[in-house]
Amino acid sequence: MTLTILHNPRCSTSRKALEAIEAAGAEVDVVRYLDSPLSERAVLDLLEILEDSPGDLVRRDATFEQLDLAESDVDSPEKVAAVLADNPRLMQRPVLIAEDVAIIGRPFDRVGPFIEEHGTKPAE
Repeated sequence: MTLTILHNPRCSTSRKALEAIEAAGAEVDVVRYLDSPLSERAVLDLLEILEDSPGDLVRRDATFEQLDLAESDVDSPEKVAAVLADNPRLMQRPVLIAEDVAIIGRPFDRVGPFIEEHGTKPAE
């Protein structure tokens, strides 16, 4: 099975996750989401399979504050999708996606079990 990683190469956790996927020998599709931002529809599709709550996908950092966002701006999947489509820098990273499930790869100790469960080829 191919894994997809929503990747920011400037993020050390994202780089470590990509290295772990590659070290496991899993096939990986790397999506540099800052270069190719997700549409609102794509974020909504991601949220449907994300094991984490929708609001967890949004970083609460200086950009969040600079944009004068509040928790009420990200308290539903639709609001999260709108915010992230307009401001992809606010997306948590990395996000690992298998066929029908996704996780935020933070903390990093979530990455290994996800790769083990979803990143190996089925026995033939």
